[in-house]
Amino acid sequence: MHTKNADCLFCTVPFEQVIGENRWAFAIWDAFPVTPYHALIIPKRHIADYSNLNALEIRDCHELLTQVKREVEKRDARVDGFNIGVNIGRSAGQTIFHCHIHLIPRRKGDVLNPKGGVRHVVPGQGFYE
Repeated sequence: MHTKNADCLFCTVPFEQVIGENRWAFAIWDAFPVTPYHALIIPKRHIADYSNLNALEIRDCHELLTQVKREVEKRDARVDGFNIGVNIGRSAGQTIFHCHIHLIPRRKGDVLNPKGGVRHVVPGQGFYE
């Protein structure tokens, strides 16, 4: 059963915004995209933390992540990389407390030096040698 919270932005997503769906998860385009075709994979059950998803939810989220990734690659041939991320907790930047997985397409030249990738969430800590 899918638990929902009437006050949650992700529990009340209009059907027409859904770009993919399976039994335990759905996908939408991010309303504030970091890059074009930035998507969110969202479990249907209202739960804040990725680490509390069950095996079926994780499987379905992964399945949708793969499907949306392929769709983005079809839509934009310049996409040659992706960042996948989850914010867990306020200090990690989580602002909507319904688990969601970011799929962020990357293109050559979208930043001056992409080395370090997700390590840049902490300013000054991304580059290493």
